[in-house]
Amino acid sequence: MGRDSAEDLAQEVLLVLERKYRHVEALEELLPLSLKILRFRMSGARRTAARRGEYSRAAIEDVPLADPREDPEEYAERKQREARLVAALAKLEGRCRELFRLKLEGRSFAEIREILKAGSINTVYTWDFRCRGQLLELMGGKWL
Repeated sequence: MGRDSAEDLAQEVLLVLERKYRHVEALEELLPLSLKILRFRMSGARRTAARRGEYSRAAIEDVPLADPREDPEEYAERKQREARLVAALAKLEGRCRELFRLKLEGRSFAEIREILKAGSINTVYTWDFRCRGQLLELMGGKWL
């Protein structure tokens, strides 16, 4: 327990004595009462510190820092997925290619319906479902 926390505990004891025990004036009664309050406050502080894990903390200097760079294996896998996706998108034709372009631009299905002049939004949903199936086929049957 450091000096700051000891001072905090002493102030807490004085506050309790001031608020709850104003009627106690004799030193023979105040000293044991203040030590009893201090004991309760210290045990409460210890329980709080244990609950927060303050006794089992590791020093920040001892904790290794995470490498901000991407894991080489994950990087290679991501690049391969990107290459497969780009190649598959390049093979798409017509409406599917346009649909994916609009989706990548962040357009909503309602906006896509207007741009592609579809009869209803359900038609766009159907096109989207079929185009995603074609894309999956072109990627070899699996997304990953």
